[in-house]
Amino acid sequence: MHWLYDYFFLAIWIAFLLYWQLKSRDTKATQRLEPAGSRIVRSIVFLIVVALLSWPYIPLPWLYWHFLPSAPWTFFLGAAITTAGLLFAVWARVHLGRNWSRSVTIKQDHQLIVTGPYAIVRHPIYTGILTGFLGTAIATTQARGLLAFVMVCLILWFKLRMEERWMRNQFGDTYATYSKRVAALVPFVL
Repeated sequence: MHWLYDYFFLAIWIAFLLYWQLKSRDTKATQRLEPAGSRIVRSIVFLIVVALLSWPYIPLPWLYWHFLPSAPWTFFLGAAITTAGLLFAVWARVHLGRNWSRSVTIKQDHQLIVTGPYAIVRHPIYTGILTGFLGTAIATTQARGLLAFVMVCLILWFKLRMEERWMRNQFGDTYATYSKRVAALVPFVL
């Protein structure tokens, strides 16, 4: 059972990233791409998050403060939340089809997708990824997990804001109506 605690999150996140990489090959041609600077900053933040969650001994003791008791129930709750979040992101990625990109882009013949998970939230991939990091934070039970979650929230919020501007410019009133009807990240909340 000890192996499950040691390798579950590593395995599920690697599987998610491998799937993401494999699916990135069959997308529409890009018409407009976000600046390199924002992509670089986002990559650096994600590398810091990986380091926070992967390195067991960072010489900052406050990172190891427990906000939840370290117990089997926190591990399994976190594992369930992470799995649900990543599966939601995968569903959104599949539903988005060839319009997907890891960066903020406008694709040639870009379509506004408002069905499937996009009928629940406007940014279901971000919702799923954030849910995955929330589950990971719960399972770690430590401040470093919360810090990683907050960092991912911030970086995806900035990406979301840019994407919202671009979608409004591309789709005009159609997107404005959609954004009034469907929440950005959390159904019925934001």
